[in-house]
Amino acid sequence: MKHAIPGSDSTSATVPQGRQDAAPRPAAGPTRVRRRHRLLMLSFVLWVVIPLVATGWYLFTVAHDQFASKVGFAVRTEEVGSTLAFLGGVAGLSGSSSSDTDILYEYIQSQQMVRAVSARLDLREIYTVPGDPVFALGEDARIEALWTYWQRMVKVFYDRGSSLIEVRVLAFDPADATAVATTIFDESSAMINTLSTIARADATRYAEGDLQRAQERLKQARQATTAFRNRTGMIDPLADIQGQMGVVNALQSQLADELVSRQTLLDAATSVSDPRVTQLDGRIEAIRKQVVEQRSQFGGSVNGLVGSAADQVSGDAAYATLLEEYEGLEMDREFAEKSFLAALAARNDAMAKAQRQSRYLASYVAPTLAQTAEYPRRFVLMFTIGGFLLISWSIAAMIYYSLRDRR
Repeated sequence: MKHAIPGSDSTSATVPQGRQDAAPRPAAGPTRVRRRHRLLMLSFVLWVVIPLVATGWYLFTVAHDQFASKVGFAVRTEEVGSTLAFLGGVAGLSGSSSSDTDILYEYIQSQQMVRAVSARLDLREIYTVPGDPVFALGEDARIEALWTYWQRMVKVFYDRGSSLIEVRVLAFDPADATAVATTIFDESSAMINTLSTIARADATRYAEGDLQRAQERLKQARQATTAFRNRTGMIDPLADIQGQMGVVNALQSQLADELVSRQTLLDAATSVSDPRVTQLDGRIEAIRKQVVEQRSQFGGSVNGLVGSAADQVSGDAAYATLLEEYEGLEMDREFAEKSFLAALAARNDAMAKAQRQSRYLASYVAPTLAQTAEYPRRFVLMFTIGGFLLISWSIAAMIYYSLRDRR
């Protein structure tokens, strides 16, 4: 009979044999620094630390200070009213032109602006400083290189909602930055003036063309009227025709009276050889000649006896032709005169509107003169470059270990 030993674990007798044979694993020892760890640290130093230290050394010891000058402006369009409008207390409304502002925004960043500013200021001398190859202008003196550098030193900020433009100019001397900003404003103002001149020319160009064409039509109509007067010898054909027709009608009436008198003598059994009949025949012949002469002035051809019906129809046809031609010429002349007056009024109105519309560059921030160097922003650049180096090194390390684990 077995007795339990006091103080002994009674459960040990019930533990299976296999469980008693399983011994606990020993605790892991301290990790040793291996070769791959040293290489990883070396890559971190070479990839991140050294470039970051070199960047800091360059920024704080080599890089020259840069001063910023800012100028803000907007394109304003003002329509000046007439004198009556001013007397009535109505002033012109002014606003901004977004299309002109868009043009100006692109123009400031263009190579043309660089050429214009460089013609007034020596940009190569302004932006060339010794010992700063990163932030200073390089030795390449071509306009393309200067324009590329211009994109770095001149920043344009455009608020399309309010059509306001703000330009920030960097330079190594505050006076140079202010001079460049002032020149940019002057050249921008000159560009707006040029656009305004072109707009005024476009506004009056079509009106001037219409006026010239109307003037040419009026000239041709007057020349045609003058040619008609020279050909017919009539200054006012309608008045001349009416006057001469009155003379012809009077002669025709007189001729009729003489014919009646002659017929009355013949009816009274008077001989044809009667001196009175002979006298009447002479008067009748004279009157007929005068009628022929008067009608010949109208260009009508009269054959035979003028007093006949055929002669009357021929003369009336000649009169109608002259009147029709003259009335057509008068109609053309009057239409040409009205067209000319309308074109002249339209041209004058277009010129008046173009002169009343004035576009100019209004500055709401004058070019500033910096007293403190704000650029380059060294700490911002340090953090940016350091973050980029750290992220790129981390990605490279993960790629390396991923490829290593696959092997």
